This record gives sequence, structure tokens and C-alpha cells, in this order.
Amino acid sequence: MPTCTEGAIINPLFTKGPSLGVRLLVLSVLSVVLMVVDARFDTLKPFRSQVGLLLTPFYWMAEMPGRLWLDMTQTISSRSDLLAENEKLKAEALLLQRRLQKLATLTEQNVRLRELLNSAELVDEQVLVGELIGVDPNPFTHRILINKGQKDGVYVGQPVLDARGLMGQVVEVMPYTARVLMLTDSTHSIPVQVNRNGLRAIAAGVGNPESLELRHVADTADIKEGDLLVSSGLGQRFPAGYPVAVVTKVYHDPGQPFAMVRAKPTAGLNRSRYVLLVFSDKRSPEQRAEAAAVAQEQADQQTATDAPAAEPAEEVR
Repeated sequence: MPTCTEGAIINPLFTKGPSLGVRLLVLSVLSVVLMVVDARFDTLKPFRSQVGLLLTPFYWMAEMPGRLWLDMTQTISSRSDLLAENEKLKAEALLLQRRLQKLATLTEQNVRLRELLNSAELVDEQVLVGELIGVDPNPFTHRILINKGQKDGVYVGQPVLDARGLMGQVVEVMPYTARVLMLTDSTHSIPVQVNRNGLRAIAAGVGNPESLELRHVADTADIKEGDLLVSSGLGQRFPAGYPVAVVTKVYHDPGQPFAMVRAKPTAGLNRSRYVLLVFSDKRSPEQRAEAAAVAQEQADQQTATDAPAAEPAEEVR
């Protein structure tokens, strides 16, 4: 068995290297040298490029959590902003649609008022514009309520028309409102005549707002589809010459003495909102002719008076 002899050297298991201070000093000097060389010379540029290329995946992995968080935050905020903007645009679109609907209503109302104004200009008698404020709920009675009454001079029997023709007559007057019986009511009749040839007839309501019936029209009478029916004025209730209806059907039965004639009212009985109340001229034809002659004489005198005053103005020029 081998034995250890005196003076033999025992090698330690772990050798002791330079101290930490020496290592730090060496590394510091090496770092300074490398920085000086990199700043002064281009020797380390290829090496630095290779090292940067090798370290790029590590840089990307190190920045990945931050990028993911930033992208997620932007996505959430962008979605919230888009939702808020979408709600705002929906509200604005709703407001614009409401304004557009109101504008369409105002435009249609303006058109109707213009038509009514043009109709009023064509009427020789004095007129008053009224507005429909109610409709009789009874389906067998065609009556409407307007916002003009006794305080406005409305009277029972007063003719009522719209921009297209006669609608009916006032049957009940209250202080601030009045009820109007429509032409198509089954209890209403009006004397009419064919505008083409003057043929007289009676137009009666049948309870249908789109139809009138001409009663007691001879089977051989000269009447055809498309003829315009106007008020004849024979009943002393409606002025003569107002459009009433247009003939839509003429049926001749050889076994009957009278023809069956149907007509459609020219007025918008179930559509018009504004009406004209006509104040008929109750003067006799002689009084009207005398008044017309006086008005013409006054107009001639006014023209003769204005003519000399216009001549000096031309001389000054």
C-alpha cells in the first residue's frame, strides 16, 4: 500500500484566480480601449454589425410584451372611440331624418297653400282660409270640423272648396269652429251642369269619398266619360262655375229611362287640410252690372288724371 512521503506537495482541488478588483480594472481598461478604437477607427464596424444581427431576435423578444400591451390598448381605445363615434353619427342621422321629414311636410304644406292661394285669386267672391281640425268618426257621415266660426263671419250654408274644387257646405256654426257637410255624404245633393254643353243634372253623394252619382240623367243625354261637372248655381246655395267632379262612368241600360252616371269629385275630400270659405255676392245681376260700370268709370277717370302728369317727366329727360 503506497504511503505519503514527507515533503510531498498536495495540489488543491480549486485554484484561486485574480481578485475581483483586478478583473474589474482589466475589463474597464479593455472597454475604454474598445471605445477609443471604435470611435477613431473602422476596424470594429463589421464585428459590431454581426453582433447586432445576432442580438436582434433578443431585442425583438424583449420588446414583445410592451408592443402587445400597446397594441391591445390601442385596439380597445379605437373600438371604444369607434363605438362612441357610431352612436354620435346615429344620433345625428336621426336628427337629420327628423328635419328632413319636417322639411318634406313644410314643403308639401307650402305647395298646398300656394295652390289654395292661386285658387283664391281665381275666385271673384271674398274668401276666408280655414284649416281642418277634426273629422266625424261616424263612417256613414262625411263631415269635417274647421277652425273658423261665427266670430269669423261663417254662416250656415256657406260654400267650402279647396284648391281643386267644391268640397261641401257649412251645416253648423259655433263661435270659433264650424262643421262642413261634404259633397259625398249620402244626404247631400248639388245642382251641376256639364261644362262642355251645359247639360244640367243633380249630383248626389253615395257615401263614398271618391264617387258621386248623377240622378235622373236621360238615357239619350249628351254626357260621356271625362266631362267636367261644374256648379250651376240654380240652388242659390253654391255659386255657379266651380268644379265639382269629373265623369268616370256612363252606363246605358236599354230597359231603363235614365242612364247610370258616376263621377269623381275634383276636390281632395279626404286629403285637403286647408279650405276656402266663400262669401258669395248676394247682389242682383242689375246691381252687379251697375257696380261694374261705376268701377270702370272710376278707372277711366284715374287713367285720364295720371296721363298729363306723366308727360312733363318725359320732357325733363
